[in-house]
Amino acid sequence: MSSDLLLIKNGRVVDPGRNIDQVSSILVRDGRISVVGEVTADVIPEGCPTIDAAGLVVSPGFIDIHCHLREPGFEYKETIATGTKAGARGGFTSLCCMPNTEPPIDNAAVVDLIRRRTREDAIVRVHPIGCVTKGRKGKALAEMEELASAGVVAFSDDGDPVYDSNIMRLALTYSADLGIPITNHCEDHSLAKNGVMAEGWVATRLGLPGIPAAAEEAMMARDISLAELTGGRLHLAHLTTAGAVVLLRQARERGVNVTAEVCPHHLTITDKWVLGNMGVESGGASTQAYDTSTKVYPPLRSGRDVEVLIEGLAEGVIDCIATDHAPHELVSKQVTFNEAAFGISVLETALGSSLQLVHSGKMSLSALVERLTVGPARVLGPAFNEFAALEPGTPADIVIFDPDAEWEVDPSEFESKGKNTPLRGTTLKGKVLTTIVDGEIVYSASPRSKS
Repeated sequence: MSSDLLLIKNGRVVDPGRNIDQVSSILVRDGRISVVGEVTADVIPEGCPTIDAAGLVVSPGFIDIHCHLREPGFEYKETIATGTKAGARGGFTSLCCMPNTEPPIDNAAVVDLIRRRTREDAIVRVHPIGCVTKGRKGKALAEMEELASAGVVAFSDDGDPVYDSNIMRLALTYSADLGIPITNHCEDHSLAKNGVMAEGWVATRLGLPGIPAAAEEAMMARDISLAELTGGRLHLAHLTTAGAVVLLRQARERGVNVTAEVCPHHLTITDKWVLGNMGVESGGASTQAYDTSTKVYPPLRSGRDVEVLIEGLAEGVIDCIATDHAPHELVSKQVTFNEAAFGISVLETALGSSLQLVHSGKMSLSALVERLTVGPARVLGPAFNEFAALEPGTPADIVIFDPDAEWEVDPSEFESKGKNTPLRGTTLKGKVLTTIVDGEIVYSASPRSKS
């Protein structure tokens, strides 16, 4: 559909950045939002394409500040083309891609390559994240100023932590000058060792090596201390433990410049899912135990951890939801649990999973939308504000979803190459129907439109 004109009428417009939650209409003209509110007949151009959003939610497009698009180097797992199609199907209009590619995103040339591939293949916005260290090897800082000039929106060695404390200190010092956050994968490898799931009774019952909560919390405490020392911008990736929320809350109270994210799977499923039966205890491991689609890094944790993470997100201690979308080809998961690759394909299930918090009364719908839009924009900086609000004059990045629509997760229908999800066969409540970028419909599930 042409991006010149589009009217979205009668939808429940949820725009947390402007404190709007009301039935309204939106007129899009030339890829930008023209009117929000009552759109009278005299301002609607003749023949304007129209989407009737009655009974649906209309919000700013979601922003994912942590996903893996795998390109360049691992195109058999995902590409910018397939990953952005998956993002659009999930309601995401902006994706920030991690640099654990081959070659890694540690110089301007690779940034330029990703930008070129984005122009050629992407249907949503793609923002590259640059490496903290050269080659993600943890030995020396990458050329952070060069990467910033090339357009990266954050720095990370995700998949591995920045292990050297002095390098992390230097990176945070640079981040204060560059105004770009450092996002670290907080895990002390000397504590995690060869762990493949969360340490606890489930791991013991299954005979699998566990990763203790202290592995995350010890490095997180170090990073918070270094951020406090340097005044740098620290962003903590994929929190999973109750203790991590305590550390984050305390740092916020001291005024440390720190933000954090949590993933849908760490909010909605637990380590019991590794036993099989989708987390329902049956006295022991089921025949579906050791499901490698539940193997993720950092791991699924206990019900108590999930409860505290939800509380932290609802209170705003945790800033945003990020997918950590980690697609893999089939053979990386069809092996033993110890040998399987870490990661879950999340972009297309993120909304349905996260809406569980709304349907269970643990968060309001407006708060959830805030954590998917304004929250990530706040982490990334003022340049992203225009993508997180439905304000006249801003780019028309919009998602329309039915919060009550039920659908069964069938990975064979995913746009992503990665079919690795523990949610296969489950029923989620909440479905994206239309995703719009720059006024153009890039995804439509069941169009309710007319010309």
